[in-house]
Amino acid sequence: MTSTRTAHQSPWRSVLASQETITAGEERDDASRQLGCTPVENLKDRTPATVSGVLRSVVLRPRENVQTVEAELYDGSGSIDLVWLGRRRIVGIEPGRRVRVEGLVCDIRGRRTIYNPRYELRARPGE
Repeated sequence: MTSTRTAHQSPWRSVLASQETITAGEERDDASRQLGCTPVENLKDRTPATVSGVLRSVVLRPRENVQTVEAELYDGSGSIDLVWLGRRRIVGIEPGRRVRVEGLVCDIRGRRTIYNPRYELRARPGE
């Protein structure tokens, strides 16, 4: 009998894998379980997408006289920038928060980006 377990499914994963590797595997698994979610690594320019993951960073940035909230979402396969134009703050959008977002993917200077995504806050582990 052969085993088909992947590295992040191994019972020894906490001993053998780094925390970053474990977290990436868990994020990929979580995102793939979300109905209709696409891994960031598979996103294509100018296509609508639904992505689920964790916000790594959130910053307020002025952009040509318009305030923006910018966040980096990580799903275990890669990251995508989220930009909300005309906002100074969005309650619940904070680093470490799990979210599911929908919108049109754009390639801005080599970075995947979604402008003004629709979003759904998701429970944190243990909530």
